[in-house]
Amino acid sequence: MREGNANIWKGIVAGLAGGLVASWTMNQFQAAWTRLTENSEKPHGAQSMQPSDGSKGDGQDAKEQDDDATVKAAKAISEGVFGHELQESEKRPAGAAVHYAFGTLTGGLYGALAEVVPQVTTATGVPFGAAFWLLADEISVPLLGLSKGPTGYPVSTHAYALASHLVYGATAELSRRAVRQIL
Repeated sequence: MREGNANIWKGIVAGLAGGLVASWTMNQFQAAWTRLTENSEKPHGAQSMQPSDGSKGDGQDAKEQDDDATVKAAKAISEGVFGHELQESEKRPAGAAVHYAFGTLTGGLYGALAEVVPQVTTATGVPFGAAFWLLADEISVPLLGLSKGPTGYPVSTHAYALASHLVYGATAELSRRAVRQIL
């Protein structure tokens, strides 16, 4: 935003809204990608790529798949904070809750940064999406033990995750910008 109109609280609110919309859009993108790639032959050793809410992209439960990072995080939170072991039927909604909470909160941080460092909005949020992918998927998630390290996945999986986060970044910026203009 313009320096004279910078307001951290308005930026946070706009960013939270942008992050929520971006999280939903990211899931829709991932579901579409999954549907497209399920119809083509997967490279040898490629992991099944699923939306960040733990679903297969077609609404079916993915019991036969390993839990994704959002489900692993939800399990850790549920057990560590609430002393509750997630049942199989609770994993998918809990993973979705983690995905949306993390995406929304990241959007809020982005909105606050956009108020004081407007350069973060450069190129309609695409560089932000790339940075989010690098810091979250490639560095933090493996360090927290929620996934294998970057070399544990084929390039196609990294491309899928990067593309998903670029969609997140652009959507977060466009949504943040629209909400911020209203505020």
